[in-house]
Amino acid sequence: MRRSFAGVGVLALLALAGCGTAEPGAGGVRADSLCPSKAPRYGEIPRARPTSTADAPRPPGTPTPVPSGTGTARDGVRITRVYAGAIDEDGACRPSSLTAEFEVTNPAAHDMTYTVLFDAKGYTGASRVVGPVRHGSTVHGRVAMSRSYGDVAGGTSVSLLSVRSIPSAEAPAPGGPCPASGVRVYADAGDAAMGLRMVGLHLENCGKEPYAVDGRPELEIIDAGHERVEGVRIVPSAEVAPLDGTPDVARPLTLRPGERALSGIVWRNTVEAFGGAVDAPYLRVRAKAGAAPVTVTPELDLGTTGRLGVQAWRKQE
Repeated sequence: MRRSFAGVGVLALLALAGCGTAEPGAGGVRADSLCPSKAPRYGEIPRARPTSTADAPRPPGTPTPVPSGTGTARDGVRITRVYAGAIDEDGACRPSSLTAEFEVTNPAAHDMTYTVLFDAKGYTGASRVVGPVRHGSTVHGRVAMSRSYGDVAGGTSVSLLSVRSIPSAEAPAPGGPCPASGVRVYADAGDAAMGLRMVGLHLENCGKEPYAVDGRPELEIIDAGHERVEGVRIVPSAEVAPLDGTPDVARPLTLRPGERALSGIVWRNTVEAFGGAVDAPYLRVRAKAGAAPVTVTPELDLGTTGRLGVQAWRKQE
């Protein structure tokens, strides 16, 4: 299955630049911890000479004010400061980069994990995963973006491209320690072609006991407000489009420790003249009835079709 589409493809592309996890309680970056840079400050228009003390350029590494606007705060995330320059993992100075500090505040009644996408004109985008963030807590982090093109003096603006949050207890675990359930469930990047969207669902038995499934994963569509979406039918994938030419036959399947299975979801984003279009970023997945849920973020744009196809589990060789 080829996997890449407009909504999820953006995430995959941006995640290539500056992926990582901001740990809860991590402090912000101090101005003097960043390398000196001759690059223009964020939002600075170079002048021939200062006309007053207030107009004089600030020392390199001094944080610049974040302009107010709709792009700097949303859904519990706020950009707080921006610096010229960045320090990489090896301690080397990157004067042409841009560093943004941000904070994440969780108003939910339970721990949440956030995925935040940042954008800046003339710089590569970046992604940060932040969590778990406890109820009522604020976590601080930072992200660096590399210069990509053009003269951005006076024109750069750092903005929040998107913010997604899921209950930390339902966060996918494609790597790291095996979850308490003994299985991993996660989604891949997806694929899109001519209005047809496909995303793979992966199941891995990382435990010590055999794990049996029977048929298809159970799905719940969740909207941006974390409410269940009603009125969309979950149907066998063949009713929407065939996937990989593989027969979509639901049958019992047992995975031994270390074995994997593959399913998939498929939908069309057709919008007709009648009915409201359905856009929902989240999908709650249970590998089988009664299994612990895992929430993935396929960015479902179902149009007015009212259908989401799901493929039966099949063993992945």
